[in-house]
Amino acid sequence: MFLNSLSGRFLALTILFVMLAEIFIFVPSVARFRQDYMINRLERAQIASLALLANDMIDPELEYELLKNAGVYNVVLRRDEVRQLMLSSDMPSPVAATYDLRDPPAGTLIIDAMAQIATPEEQVVRVIGNPVQDAGLLIEVTMPTKPLRDAMIEYGLRILVLSAVISIFTATLLFFAVRRLLVAPIKGVVAAMKSYAAAPEDARRIIEPSAGVRELNEAEHALKSMQTDLTSMLRQRERLAALGSAVAKVSHDLRNILTSAQLFADRIESSEDPVVARMAPKLMNSITRAVSLCESTLAFGKAEEPAPTLNIVNLAAVVTDVIEAERLAANQDLVAFQNDVQPGLNLRADSEQLYRILSNLIRNGRQAIEASNRQGVVSITAGEDDDAWWIRVTDSGPGMPKKAQENLFTPFRGGARKGGSGLGLAIAAELVRGHGGSLSLQKTGPEGTVFCFSLPKSVVEASQAAE
Repeated sequence: MFLNSLSGRFLALTILFVMLAEIFIFVPSVARFRQDYMINRLERAQIASLALLANDMIDPELEYELLKNAGVYNVVLRRDEVRQLMLSSDMPSPVAATYDLRDPPAGTLIIDAMAQIATPEEQVVRVIGNPVQDAGLLIEVTMPTKPLRDAMIEYGLRILVLSAVISIFTATLLFFAVRRLLVAPIKGVVAAMKSYAAAPEDARRIIEPSAGVRELNEAEHALKSMQTDLTSMLRQRERLAALGSAVAKVSHDLRNILTSAQLFADRIESSEDPVVARMAPKLMNSITRAVSLCESTLAFGKAEEPAPTLNIVNLAAVVTDVIEAERLAANQDLVAFQNDVQPGLNLRADSEQLYRILSNLIRNGRQAIEASNRQGVVSITAGEDDDAWWIRVTDSGPGMPKKAQENLFTPFRGGARKGGSGLGLAIAAELVRGHGGSLSLQKTGPEGTVFCFSLPKSVVEASQAAE
């Protein structure tokens, strides 16, 4: 629809605003016209009274003709403090109102003019003014209102028609100016955006700023910068995707090879040769770390984690399962596990993904304690408030190095221990975000490290999700 377009609405608004401006001109113009009309009648009446001054006795027909030409019923002239009825005729009705035109306020003139137009009944009014050329103290006439009202309406209609013509002409000029200066450049920007959206990897489709309007030119430069960055990011993402696919394939095959090597190493470990017995545990640890890295890389290398399937889950039971699994891999002399979660605490989550989140956090705590080679505890606490459930994993390890804190949750850069990949925290953070929650490092230092993540209780409505 035409009015839904920018130029169409601009045209309609221009006509509306010009008409509103003309209304503010119309009201005082009509008031001024009414004042001039009455002053004109006073001047005519004064001229008619001159005939009587020249000849004290005039014919009644001539008197009637003079009053008719002046458009009044009676003329009173005050000269030398004497009020004298100069010309008179029969009035059809008594005087309804008196208007004094000797320096009247503008507001009074406007109010009287609007009241005159709003009163269609025939009335007789008295008008007082100053005589022309100071020929007396004042002149007073009585006159009918119908000719005055008709003349005011005719004058007002002429003004309205002229205003409409001016507004349409002005709006038309502005319409074409807006289409040329604003709409055409905006359509050019929209066309460039559509072209870029069709093939964002094609650098030739990036917009080239050309608008002459400063604001549009700034928008085009901002769009160009955004498109340039996006194209670069898409290319980098494609390279990373290709690299990730290759790494995933290599990790998959390497994991199989290392699994076989792990089986052979198990047999070597039972050898009675003291040199072999001394080297075998180191070999086993190296192979185990390599297998773990391959598995983590394969898990992170997926295109995306599946959306969580939310169900009511008993948190204490999940924590118990994770602790039992970690206890098998832990050094029992160094690491102890403590489950402080209330047995009756249930929350809404994906049980498998919740297991993976807790497994990564608890494993990191266990490995930190083992790396310090001193006894420590990994404890899990949980609670809830009105908005969310929170789970806290605490270890008494040596704390995280500064570099690991700077690259926290960054794959392959946030590892806290030697040989670590940092994928565990990255995967855990991604799974928590999938639940609508957040994972954060609350504190770390020589006394230990605390990670906490929260899962919201509220469910996002469709309208909020759209926003």
